[in-house]
Amino acid sequence: MLAACGGGDGKDYPTLDGARPLVVGHRGASGYRPEHTLASYQLAIDMGADFIEPDLVATKDGQLVARHEPNITNTTDVSTRAEFADRKTTKMVDGVAEEGWFASDFTLAELKTLFAKQTNAARDQSYNQQFRIPTLQEVLDLAKAESTRLNRTIGVIPETKHPTFHVNLGLKLEDRLLDILAGYGYTQKTSPVVVQSFEVSNLKYLRSKSQIRLVQLVDGDSVDKNGVMQLVAPYDKPYDFAVAGDPRTFASLLTPEGLREIKTYADMIGPWKPYLIPTKQVDANNDGQPDDLNGDGKIDERDRVVMPTTDVIKNAHAVGLMVVPYTFRNELPGLPSDDKGDPVNEYRRFYAAGVDGVFSDFPDTAISAR
Repeated sequence: MLAACGGGDGKDYPTLDGARPLVVGHRGASGYRPEHTLASYQLAIDMGADFIEPDLVATKDGQLVARHEPNITNTTDVSTRAEFADRKTTKMVDGVAEEGWFASDFTLAELKTLFAKQTNAARDQSYNQQFRIPTLQEVLDLAKAESTRLNRTIGVIPETKHPTFHVNLGLKLEDRLLDILAGYGYTQKTSPVVVQSFEVSNLKYLRSKSQIRLVQLVDGDSVDKNGVMQLVAPYDKPYDFAVAGDPRTFASLLTPEGLREIKTYADMIGPWKPYLIPTKQVDANNDGQPDDLNGDGKIDERDRVVMPTTDVIKNAHAVGLMVVPYTFRNELPGLPSDDKGDPVNEYRRFYAAGVDGVFSDFPDTAISAR
């Protein structure tokens, strides 16, 4: 288990196995470099991340590349490339019409001519037009080489993005992924790879074919003023549930019954963090409006207060599931008032609650907090 790289620092952690929480470089060190680039993954490794996380989509010629979504409009310079202007189209992704350019309409060679870009306007844009789109093999090679160089295990935790979408294109991800991993000898629970998905049926398929560790991701649409999770399509349930007419939602997966089922095919859950520790707005003067706690004239996460920890971590640990929530970021508008503008406080709250790891855009901060 990669969790074995934790511990040894004299601290006691309420994790499933007592090891220190893992830090996953979410899309690499995406707070500092354009996401899903070798530079972003390298920086996460340099900062000490235990895992690097490539989201996987398929090219027209069936190659797996690291992009956050099949729609590459916002993560590359494709919209500025005249030679690809005629590739702009509209596709249905999980029941939602999306316009733009899609990886599945490009060969790997064509995608390799594009540059990645920083998608968050508030983050450093100076690294745009510098880095290309990596293949899964390039990410695995980087992790393997750096593990050797640093004499520590650096895991790779790929996510299969929109599996049903890819099946409908004739570009099923799972067998392609397993074939690549097998080429590296990664077929067992001890392998330095864990595979994630928001869907369920593809994880069950993967488990039938391999003992690679698996993560059931759990999404949600938003959190209301009282801290209650809102479930609105397409973020209400795994898309394969929607296709099958299954009435269960993402929240259903986190009930004791849902967690017991997840344990039959997966090793971890990766819930959106408000499922574990929600926040709520305050209306101390009962005027029907949320209080502007920091007095900046606008309402955001900084004007919310932290609520008690839910039973999800406890119940997941009770059935033997690790819990690795997402996504931790340093930007102040995303931090509740309790954290007083310091992201370290948020990490420590979740570490104290017993999470087994975190997905972070800023792995250096996550590590400094543990």
